[in-house]
Amino acid sequence: MVVDVGDGVAVALSSATWFLVSLLVGWRAVRWPPARLEPGPVTHLRAWERSGATWQRLLRVRRWKDAIPEAGDLFAGGRSKRHIGGRSTADLDGYRRETVRAERVHWLILASTPLHALWCRPPLFAGMVGFGVLFNAPSIVIQRYNRGRLERVLARRARAG
Repeated sequence: MVVDVGDGVAVALSSATWFLVSLLVGWRAVRWPPARLEPGPVTHLRAWERSGATWQRLLRVRRWKDAIPEAGDLFAGGRSKRHIGGRSTADLDGYRRETVRAERVHWLILASTPLHALWCRPPLFAGMVGFGVLFNAPSIVIQRYNRGRLERVLARRARAG
């Protein structure tokens, strides 16, 4: 802890930080160029994920994914991930790109966690780490699960035609 502000102020400051970082990252993400919506080192699906099947087997993601709030269309230019929009290859690929955007947003929000160490005592900071994981990991898992399924369909289409 760099600044001792007391636990009550630290919680309020952390709450404001989570909220503002989430808004800032989400606002910026809808302006990312198309090249930024391709999987990279962090967002690339791994072989062990088996095109999303591992997430379903381990966490039963289909049972709870629709209960998680979705804010992809909060800002102009964003897109909700509640519905794919169509079954064309272009629609599926566009939705796949949105899963990359959403996953990156949640990784970036989670990456802001060390800021809380500036004003939180170690036990409170540990709580902020837990909060960050609790509120971002489910969204990351959902995006990886959905993208795995989409990539499987898109690969099948590419082979067929």
